[in-house]
Amino acid sequence: MFKNRLILVFLFVFVDLLGYSLFLPLLPFYAATLGAGPSLVGILVASNALAQLIATPIIGRLSDRFGRRPLLIFSICGTLASFLLLGLVEPLGHSLTALSSGSITPAAATLAMLFFTRILDGLFGGDVSLARAYVTDITDERNRAKGLGMIGAAFGLGFIVGPAIGGTLANWSYATSAFAAFGLPRYAVPAFAAAALAALNLVAVILWLPESLPPEERSRMAQSPRAAFTARCLWECLIRPRFGTLLRIRLLYMLGFTLFTANFALWAQYQLRLTDQATSYVLTYVGIIIVLVQGVAIGKLTNLFSETRLILAAAMLLTATLFAWAFVPNLALLLVVITPLPLAGGVLNTVTNSAITKSVYPEEVGGALGLSASLDSLARVIAPTIAGVMLQQLGSPSLGLLGALVTGVMLLHAWRRLIVNPDPALPDRGPEASPPP
Repeated sequence: MFKNRLILVFLFVFVDLLGYSLFLPLLPFYAATLGAGPSLVGILVASNALAQLIATPIIGRLSDRFGRRPLLIFSICGTLASFLLLGLVEPLGHSLTALSSGSITPAAATLAMLFFTRILDGLFGGDVSLARAYVTDITDERNRAKGLGMIGAAFGLGFIVGPAIGGTLANWSYATSAFAAFGLPRYAVPAFAAAALAALNLVAVILWLPESLPPEERSRMAQSPRAAFTARCLWECLIRPRFGTLLRIRLLYMLGFTLFTANFALWAQYQLRLTDQATSYVLTYVGIIIVLVQGVAIGKLTNLFSETRLILAAAMLLTATLFAWAFVPNLALLLVVITPLPLAGGVLNTVTNSAITKSVYPEEVGGALGLSASLDSLARVIAPTIAGVMLQQLGSPSLGLLGALVTGVMLLHAWRRLIVNPDPALPDRGPEASPPP
């Protein structure tokens, strides 16, 4: 039963991210056809992350009280609606122009609808953090990192496969010509394909995915004062020493890692003059290693080493790799230098979330993982925003040096708060369940 549910959640996350990544690489190109410049495209991409920043902790907290399954269904419904509207942005934009009596141009109205669909998707975008909370519910502390690693692997697989399929669909002449007959652009094809995948996920969750905990256990947790949906409960959770430490480590890790992932294409163009095809191959290489680390290696690593030691080792490796990346002169050396980066990133991504679930009470897990996902969104807003300015003003090495500085601070903070002066465990929660040092 446990393995069946874990496989279902794995497939759910894979399909969810496959649908999301179908359109993501096409978004800047579509916006550009509507007259959006680079800065506006950046704001468009960031709008989704900003909406997730606000909504994900709320959705996670509600799932602590009402269960993972109802909130998953709610979240998928929002995703489905956002992709359907995304496929219809041009007809909706023309309708908005007509309602404004021509005061809004069709391109501006369509662009406004494009913003609306991305914000709507972000506001309902708690799918992955809910899946992590679900896995936390059905695993014990010993196996949690392995279970969360499978979620990370599904996430990575979706992002590897999705962009290639999305680009193919947007250029599939049979489908694009059929859509054009109804006044829809070629970008509507991957949008509706993403909507179909969301509908598939919705049906699968309704039919086959049970609630993560038995009704009596969920009822007991919902009645706990710690599960109350109040600002006071959120604040009490945030100020707990170990939880706060892990959130800071998570944010610094995501900032450093996202400086690479979100800006690599721009860096490769400036520094190595790589083509878009070569850049996509390098990122696919990184993605495959991350999938292997999170899907295969993380279970073995957590059996051999404590989560604290894994966080410190991965932080050291990530810092060294980002520093070396700053001075890479050619593609061959790049492939050698960045190979440790997905290993470090995959370990930190999984192990920090696993440690976060153990730093709060069971009835707070959804909200805690929602806050973690919210910090991920914050990093995805900050990193792309500052990277373009740095490349123009300070040159290509600045990204690697800043990333190394950020993760170096993370390393020092982790050493101080996890080793030298470790934060106390929660009352009624034992110390980290892990192998002896």
